[in-house]
Amino acid sequence: MLTIGGLVLLFACVLGSYLTSGGSMAPLIEAVPFEMWTIGGAAISTMLMANSMHDVKHTLGSFGKMLKGAAFKKADYIDLLSLLYFLVRIASTKGAMALEPHIEKPSESPAFLKFPKVLANHHASTIICDYLRMVGMNADDPNQIEDVMARELKKTLIEELHPSHIMQTMADALPALGIVAAVLGVIKTMSHIDQPPAILGAMIGGALTGTFLGILLAYGIAGPFSIRMKGIVEEEAKYLEVIRAVLVTHLYGNAPQVSVESGRKMVPTEHMPTFSELEEAVQSIPV
Repeated sequence: MLTIGGLVLLFACVLGSYLTSGGSMAPLIEAVPFEMWTIGGAAISTMLMANSMHDVKHTLGSFGKMLKGAAFKKADYIDLLSLLYFLVRIASTKGAMALEPHIEKPSESPAFLKFPKVLANHHASTIICDYLRMVGMNADDPNQIEDVMARELKKTLIEELHPSHIMQTMADALPALGIVAAVLGVIKTMSHIDQPPAILGAMIGGALTGTFLGILLAYGIAGPFSIRMKGIVEEEAKYLEVIRAVLVTHLYGNAPQVSVESGRKMVPTEHMPTFSELEEAVQSIPV
């Protein structure tokens, strides 16, 4: 919602100051559709040339995420930490093999079913099950597991940042594409050099609209959109970092309460539950 509000304020400030200073909307209204055809069409075309279909779909899907914000709130982190507490407590008291009913078929596990949003998150549920499965196979060196998890999470983060990089590349290209549109407008104007000054002035104004749109779209829309996408991805990446912190701390031989406290510290400050809130949540989990 804040993104939409900022976009409305952007146009209100830019166009409002233009109109207040005596500018007319008529030249813009006449030129914008054709200039947008040139600039927007060229920008979309270059995006299609430079990326795979998967990346294009990923970018389109990121626009919805950009408007809604990060997917995880305080309650989601409490659920994740509660599930991890349940699993590491079983591993600590009954051994890693006791986790097999939960990690082999998480969709049938009472523990995972109690926290459906964690189960529905493919990345989270897969990482939890995969690494607990590795522990059950005697791959319980905390340094080794931490290194493998760090590399996997880095790979996931890089993949999730593709839409942000695409938008930033488009933002970098838009001013130049605006100049392309402006040059075409100048060429058109020069081909009508025998027309009266009033007509030539309108045509030059239309040509300059291309430069205006290219710069506005780059620094007023595409650039901020790229930063917003990146911020959301980096915030959501903390969800997986919580899993790594809890599992690695558990492998170092710490108590379940200490393991989940280590994970709690990785939660973004805005959504971090207090020590008491988390303790109350995990204490309510049946043994």
